[in-house]
Amino acid sequence: MKQHTTNYINTLIQTAEDCPVSQAQIPPEKKEKTLANLQYEQISKNPYKYSSDDIIFECYAFKNDISESEKQEKRNIFFSKGQACLRSSPLAKRYGFGIHHNKEGKVAIYPVESEEYQKLSNDPSVTKTKAMRSKRK
Repeated sequence: MKQHTTNYINTLIQTAEDCPVSQAQIPPEKKEKTLANLQYEQISKNPYKYSSDDIIFECYAFKNDISESEKQEKRNIFFSKGQACLRSSPLAKRYGFGIHHNKEGKVAIYPVESEEYQKLSNDPSVTKTKAMRSKRK
């Protein structure tokens, strides 16, 4: 079974062109955790620990109540089809965070107004790509 990936290497996903904020906002807590909450918690508490694939699948597993014993099999099935990458993450589209993938493909987030975001944005050795827009042009 062919496995697809959402991982990037040495890449910064910059905030979307139509991101409504100029300063990053922590996704608000709701009764049930949103995708933005799940991604924010996992990445902010563990910078450069997880790959994009890890984050996307863990959020899927949480939302779909997948047990630890089922995870490997379900992950193989999940990635046998192409999945949306972190360019579609609400963190970069709506909440003002850049998502950096390091040389190992591990992920951290940086507020758009931060010095680190600016440094990564201006670093010629880092590939840049924009988060997906929320609305069509």
